[in-house]
Amino acid sequence: MPNLFEGKNSNKNKKRNKEEPLAYRMRPNSLDEIYGQKDIMGEDKILRRAIKSDQIQSLILYGPPGTGKTSIASVIAENTDSDFKILNAVTSGVGDIRDIIKKAKKKKDLYNTRTILFIDEIHRFNKAQQDALLPAVEKGIVIMIGATTENPYFEVNSPLLSRSRIFQLKPLKNENIKEIINDALNSEKGLKNYNVVIDSDTIDYIAEIANGDARVALNTLEASVLTTPVNKEGKIIIDQDIIRNSLQKKSLNYDKKGDNHYDNISALIKSMRGSDPDAALFWLAKMIEAGEDPKFIARRIVIHAAEDVGLADPRALLIADAAFNAVNTVGLPEARIPLAEAVIYIASAPKSNSVVNAIDKALEYVRSNPTGTVPVHLRSSNYKGAQNLGSGVSYKYPHNYENNYVKQRYFPEEIDKPSFLEWNNSGEEQKIKKFLEKLKKKHE
Repeated sequence: MPNLFEGKNSNKNKKRNKEEPLAYRMRPNSLDEIYGQKDIMGEDKILRRAIKSDQIQSLILYGPPGTGKTSIASVIAENTDSDFKILNAVTSGVGDIRDIIKKAKKKKDLYNTRTILFIDEIHRFNKAQQDALLPAVEKGIVIMIGATTENPYFEVNSPLLSRSRIFQLKPLKNENIKEIINDALNSEKGLKNYNVVIDSDTIDYIAEIANGDARVALNTLEASVLTTPVNKEGKIIIDQDIIRNSLQKKSLNYDKKGDNHYDNISALIKSMRGSDPDAALFWLAKMIEAGEDPKFIARRIVIHAAEDVGLADPRALLIADAAFNAVNTVGLPEARIPLAEAVIYIASAPKSNSVVNAIDKALEYVRSNPTGTVPVHLRSSNYKGAQNLGSGVSYKYPHNYENNYVKQRYFPEEIDKPSFLEWNNSGEEQKIKKFLEKLKKKHE
């Protein structure tokens, strides 16, 4: 595998081998060759200034695949006087870390040379590996650059995070992808010598299916060029059908174990809560297509039905529960239909959060206040000797009274009667509220 970090200016002087992947050959050599990421790489941004002045501090580059994390590290390698080392978290162990730290300390002590350590997929470092790295980062023996597709606040130890600056990369815009494709088509290190003919609509199509991932775009373009015969005029004609065949499935930026997992389900929930069934269906479809566990989706739909619809439409919880059961009994792909039905129903239903607010208030109350004892008339009388203790003797059975209601105390005698439920006037809930108010008023 080619080494991306061979030292200052190595990429500029190295003759690129055409057998190397196009995505590797197109690695940037300078800051000006990095596309997108203006939020962190703009002219006045701290990361760009730090690279230009060779004053890099420990940092973590976090973002989806193909957005430029390794490219930025490559540019740092090209523009630093430090000794640049690389580790892959998948293949490296504690011994590799300690060996690099030992050599870095020696170079610092003898030659006052800094060592920058690039760690790809740093989220895969376990606690022992991160702990082995921490003292060297803290003392400045190594400057760490980590790259990860996972949210570092979930995956990286807090002590290491506190000594690093986090830079979040976003999916590249279609305009950025098109610039990268055109560079690859017109560059000597890219595809210039292949005499490729491709129209702007096809380039637009590649950018669209790449879904913000430059590596997907370049790999798709390269596969198309290398598998298309040269015509009689010595040209390689690339159209959308060829691109479509080279990439059988559109790339989805989704990781079932990472923050994408939580961000997408959050988007689904918020779309249902916001009464937008089309948006909710979009997020549901994206998760299904990305291979998300349908049981996870169904569980969240059940919770949402009770939390955000609640008594405004009690049927929502029944439909959500039915969708959950359908997932368990029939599975995908058929279960997509009851899941969609539940999502549409819940998104379209009247909303109320009175249930979740009420139970949370009740929980807070019992955590913070004396709870007293169960009143004698409410205690169980279903055991031998209960009546001798007076348990349940004075209990008034509501069904023996008009409208199946009788006024009696249901709270412990030791506490004032608190109120937890604040009724909402949405949907069925207002009918329930009016029924209770009428019932109590009649029996006052």
